[in-house]
Amino acid sequence: MSDTAGINGEPQIQEDEMIAVEEELQKYKDLVEAADNQKSRLLLEKAIAEDEKRKAESELQTFMEYEEKMSDTFRKDLQVVQEEMNSLDRINQDLKREFDDLRKKLQLKRDESDSLERKFKIHANIPVKTLKFTRGLEADEGEDRDDLVASVFTVTQRPSFLLKGGQALITFEEEKVAEQILRLAKCSVACDKAKMDIKPYALTLDPSVKFEVHIKVSKKTIKFSNAPPTLPEERMRDRLELSFSRASRGGGEVEKLEYDKNNGTGRVTFVNTGVAENLVLRGKFCVDTGSDMVVDVFPLYDYQLRKFQTYSGAPNRTVLLGGIQELMDEEDLQDHLEIHFQKPSNYGGEVEHIKYIPIGKQLTAFFSEDCTEKAS
Repeated sequence: MSDTAGINGEPQIQEDEMIAVEEELQKYKDLVEAADNQKSRLLLEKAIAEDEKRKAESELQTFMEYEEKMSDTFRKDLQVVQEEMNSLDRINQDLKREFDDLRKKLQLKRDESDSLERKFKIHANIPVKTLKFTRGLEADEGEDRDDLVASVFTVTQRPSFLLKGGQALITFEEEKVAEQILRLAKCSVACDKAKMDIKPYALTLDPSVKFEVHIKVSKKTIKFSNAPPTLPEERMRDRLELSFSRASRGGGEVEKLEYDKNNGTGRVTFVNTGVAENLVLRGKFCVDTGSDMVVDVFPLYDYQLRKFQTYSGAPNRTVLLGGIQELMDEEDLQDHLEIHFQKPSNYGGEVEHIKYIPIGKQLTAFFSEDCTEKAS
């Protein structure tokens, strides 16, 4: 019985082992299947990752190409901007040079204008003198000479030269001395322990003018002003004529009266001479317009400029000295200049007059007809 049980138990063990092996095999199969699934999933993820990598690489390449393109565009734009800036700098420099040139030309034109204005602007102070008028001067055709006082004045402008700082004018007694100095390129003048080179220049005077002033003053007619129309025009005219006719007021018989109510002025012509002169000397006249009105009285005159002439010249005995340095005070420096140019060893001679102007100042020098210098 025990042998049969042992025999019968062996198949049972083998069957259990087979089941265990099958379970183990199934387990490994499951593991292999799980591994395959994991591998498939990983492969899929890898494929997805590689696809994303390729996509990212493509995008990166696109961005790099775009960046390179933008960098190239930026470089080109920067180069264009720099070229434009350089061009603008050149234009700006050209404009600055042109502006400086125009400013210099403007200054030259202003200096030329000032020089011409000084040359042709007439400053004539006519002295007060007692004049004696004589008859027999020319009168217009049809005009009574007894009604006019005529006179002729001749106005002559003295030649002048504007002496600037650092310059001097020296006039010699002889022309040949001035000629000798002008032939020198420079003059070395000793001033105590120092020396300075002075340049002599020929002098050209500003143009001068000469003209005649012909004046005719009426002996019978006067002008009046400051007579506003306080009455109707006709009544105002009658009051004026009546007032100017009264000898008690300084008037006389009126030949003609003109009146402009718009500006309160007019003219009165008297029959006899002498009345106009007395009224002009008084300068005022009282008019009866119901109340006293004081009007201003003026002479009636006419003037003409005739024989207007301009002329210019150069002094023969005067030399302009330029480039003078302020090595000492004005008076001592002028003395050193005079001593130097008096010496024959320096090609000089007797000095008639010398005038030095220090830097920062200027002076107008006037010349008489014999070219003797007088400064003021």
